[in-house]
Formats: sequence, structure tokens, C-alpha cells
Amino acid sequence: MNVLIVGGNRPLVFLWARSLRRAGFRVALANTPDTAAELLAERRFDILILDIGPEPGCALSVADMAQYRQPEARIIFVTSSSFFSDGSIFTLCANACACVPSGTAPEDLAHMAAHYARPPQPGARPG
Repeated sequence: MNVLIVGGNRPLVFLWARSLRRAGFRVALANTPDTAAELLAERRFDILILDIGPEPGCALSVADMAQYRQPEARIIFVTSSSFFSDGSIFTLCANACACVPSGTAPEDLAHMAAHYARPPQPGARPG
């Protein structure tokens, strides 16, 4: 499974990438929306992990690109803010499947990525 991680906090992004690689994912990294756009044009991703850092617009612009280029890709947003704690991220981004705090254990993030990257089972309820 292919994962694209987009974020500016390099130590945190590398920590997530290491955990995902140990779990068997192929991981690509981008630290700017432009780099993310190039990767979205070149490769197919099952999961995107977007760090909603100090500039939430960057993550949302990448999410918009993903919705257009790869509508089947699921997006996990990671944030250190409580700004989206009301669930509004799910209204802004149809591909959003989770929004978790940046303190989430990397192993838990890898398990979430594995869960959401799987295709839905026939007859299963969305969720």
C-alpha cells in the first residue's frame, strides 16, 4: 500500500514514515503542496497523511488536489490544534476518514492507515 505524508515538521514526519515502513507501507514524503502535487500526478496513493500545521490551508489545498486526482485515496489529518475538533474537516474534505492529534503514537497511525486503506467489504456499513 502506498502512503503520502505531507508535513513541515520533519522529525515528526520521519517518525511516522519509519513506523509506516515497518508496517509494510511504501511511503513518499512531501514538505510542500507543490511537491505533493507532483507526487499525486506521478503515483497512486491509498492513504494520505496530512499534517495540519500552523497553516491549515496547505493541508487543505493538498486534500483538494487529492480529491481531484485520486478520489479513491483516503485522508488522515493530523493536527496539534483544536481548530477542527468540531468535525468540520469532514465537511471540508470528502476524502477525510480521520482527524487525530499530533501526539498520536506512530504505531497507532500505521494501524489506522492499514484499516482505512483496505477496500470496503461487501455489505459493510460505512464508518
